[in-house]
Amino acid sequence: MGPPPEGPASSTPADGRPPAALPDGLSPAARELYVRVTRGDRTRPVDEPALRELRSWRLVTADPARPGAPVPHDPGAAVRRRVDEGLSELASRAAALAALSEVADALAPHFERAAWRSGSGSEFLAEPGQAAARIAEAAGRADTELLTACPPEPGRPGHPWAVRGGSLDAAARGLPVRVLYRDGDREHPAAHAHAAALTARGGQVRTLAAPFQSCVVVDRRQAFIPDLVGSSPAHAAWHVADRALVAFIAEGFEDAWRRSDIWDAPCRRPAEDALTRRQREILADTAAGVDQRITARRLGIGLRTLTKELSALRARWGVPTLAALAYQWALSADRRPDADGPSTAPAARPD
Repeated sequence: MGPPPEGPASSTPADGRPPAALPDGLSPAARELYVRVTRGDRTRPVDEPALRELRSWRLVTADPARPGAPVPHDPGAAVRRRVDEGLSELASRAAALAALSEVADALAPHFERAAWRSGSGSEFLAEPGQAAARIAEAAGRADTELLTACPPEPGRPGHPWAVRGGSLDAAARGLPVRVLYRDGDREHPAAHAHAAALTARGGQVRTLAAPFQSCVVVDRRQAFIPDLVGSSPAHAAWHVADRALVAFIAEGFEDAWRRSDIWDAPCRRPAEDALTRRQREILADTAAGVDQRITARRLGIGLRTLTKELSALRARWGVPTLAALAYQWALSADRRPDADGPSTAPAARPD
């Protein structure tokens, strides 16, 4: 048997390096060999790399009867199989990548909890609402003690230092809770309601006439303080995890606490500050979930008047929502049947 017939010159470089792959992944040498196989040419030892590539694509198979003459197969079917395999691999990789976010979501809370307790540093909270949300979360996880120096700001119920709900929840769980207000806040309705509710749960409330620094100290392991740089926005704050700095902040609170006066929060507000009969009925319906149109019709007032009354009541307690207003009403001494304030006759006609 003579030597195998010569086919077209191979495109394999003379230095033996593998040819560069085309965009579809099939090398020029493999393409050339496939053409020769379809013509019935026999393969040569130098064709072995290209032959292995054709076999991996299932473009040729060996012919037992003719060892040097592989059998060609339909390239369309081979490419479709290749596409299906590639799409299946991409789907598996996409699913694996999507699972990475689930890993982060599952582990992130544990990392944050460890970072808070490690005392490794501090974080600047610059976004609006970020400090309030972080303080509320930390107060909800308190398990030893909660200290709060929170002078309220009228018209800003969402102020980050006004952690009224968090302190009430902590006190209800039996934790020692101490809150320090400014002396002038005794006349602030929201501060008064909070102090009354907190002392009823075993918390302690005091006021101080001298200036003091706003802060929240949780379990003596982390603290929050406002940013003291004058150019920073009012909502900016620092979440402090350094143990030494947290201890320093807590000692500043203790010093102010020693100089403060006990607030007898459950005392009755002045008579001129009592709720009117109409306001109490509006609050009762709001707490019961009665539709505002039904309340307005029953009281003989317009819906606009009812809305103004609710706005005034929210400002009175410094709360942003009707749900929070209903909560304050539930804690209010005006809710008692004998707490009759000045009556307000219904309006003669809706506005």
